[in-house]
Amino acid sequence: MIAISMMIGTIVIFLLMRKLNARFSTPLLLPVLTATILIIILLKSFSLSYATYMTGAKWIDAMLGPAVVSMAYPLYAQRHIIKQNMFSILTSVVIAMLSGLVSIIVFAKLLNLSNDYILSLLPKSITTPIAMQISEAIGGFPSLTAVFVIIAGITGALLGPSIFKIARIEKAVSRGISLGSASHGIGVSKLTEYGEKALSMGTVSMTLSAIIGAFIGPVFALFFH
Repeated sequence: MIAISMMIGTIVIFLLMRKLNARFSTPLLLPVLTATILIIILLKSFSLSYATYMTGAKWIDAMLGPAVVSMAYPLYAQRHIIKQNMFSILTSVVIAMLSGLVSIIVFAKLLNLSNDYILSLLPKSITTPIAMQISEAIGGFPSLTAVFVIIAGITGALLGPSIFKIARIEKAVSRGISLGSASHGIGVSKLTEYGEKALSMGTVSMTLSAIIGAFIGPVFALFFH
């Protein structure tokens, strides 16, 4: 009964937060962010542990993989655009991945973080299921990596629209590649507001980031063993 309550409660809260975001359109009311905060408040208020919550929420977590796979549809629908911009997509994703890895290392060293934290941070720009596997393989903490991935996703979804306006980024291809490369699944979900073309670019960028990151990440990790 508790498991069912946790699962249904999570879905209801998220749907309510989506309605709130639709009513008051602002990046600060991003459903993933507001729903997460509300769930944490409720768990603390009723003294419920994370383990208790996950008895039901684990079923939602299990759907994360299939949800990523379902993004293949917009890729297929916009395949001609992807072919036309393949070089730009590949080069942009590689540059985004390298700059992300280098910036992580630089800031982590400035903050005197231990190697364990750096190894957990390295996959933060890759979608959660793959990022956790990479983190475990290179010696990081998968659960901590998941937190960093979510923070990166929420940050990109919150700041992305403002950056688009300030930098006057109006092309769907540019918007899709930038959020897809930096903010993975959460960023891609934000792209639904910019049309199918931007969503397709974000999806392919996220997918390529996962593939490229799986090869590049472990190479950078060798410096911290």
